[in-house]
Amino acid sequence: MRPYTPKDNVQKKAYYTDRFWVAPRIPEDPVPEGDIYAEDVAAVKKACKVLNAYLQRGQLVIVINAKDNVAALKTLKEERGYGMLSEMSAVDFLAQRGGFEVFYQILNLKTARRIRVKCFLKEEEAIESVNPLYRSADWAEREMWDLMGVNVNNHPYLKRLIMPDDWEGHPLRKTYPLEGDEFAQWYEVDKIFGKEARDIIGPENRDPARIDRYDTERFARLGHEVPRGAPAEEVDETKTPIHYQEEEGVFLIEKMSPETSKVLDKRK
Repeated sequence: MRPYTPKDNVQKKAYYTDRFWVAPRIPEDPVPEGDIYAEDVAAVKKACKVLNAYLQRGQLVIVINAKDNVAALKTLKEERGYGMLSEMSAVDFLAQRGGFEVFYQILNLKTARRIRVKCFLKEEEAIESVNPLYRSADWAEREMWDLMGVNVNNHPYLKRLIMPDDWEGHPLRKTYPLEGDEFAQWYEVDKIFGKEARDIIGPENRDPARIDRYDTERFARLGHEVPRGAPAEEVDETKTPIHYQEEEGVFLIEKMSPETSKVLDKRK
């Protein structure tokens, strides 16, 4: 990952003054006595230890220990009617706290109330699967393991969901390079052509700012692949013409083509 360079005199201050910028937190309000959320908290306290409970913008947040995730969610589902798990994932706090914050967003369809259940998990620890309670947790837990590296115990089919099965690393960790590590730069070259073609093709282009179709020093190009260092003039573009739209186009919209498009010399 390239180092951050402070931008002097930009809006009279640098965008970030610390390596880990902390956004202003939403106020945490106490749970009113007699409220329906207070009853939800009381039910969870009977099942496990509640570390904290508060309201954020009218929504209840319950903080528990990671080992109690199934007990807490089972109580909220079976006794309090929170029958839908709308979202779950993890937040990377490896650098600051050495682990992940795992959260579950659940919904009561009858009362239209939502609860967020949170817990903290050390990097070397594993969390119990809630797939038996909520079937929507199946792919969510697989994605959490695939992209963040959070281990899930007793999942029925814990394998990568988005990345290839033989991928190394977890791309959504904050320590993962924005343009990929060395493994990512050579992955497609090795898979398609073999490692012996590395010197001919070169590493994969993962520059997010620009794609130059005539850049023969990189692997990823638009329309065709050419040997590394080959002059662009020798490429026969008639074999792979560029199309901006489908052949039929879109009704009442003028069809675009390389001939009618304009390339700006510089950004406005």
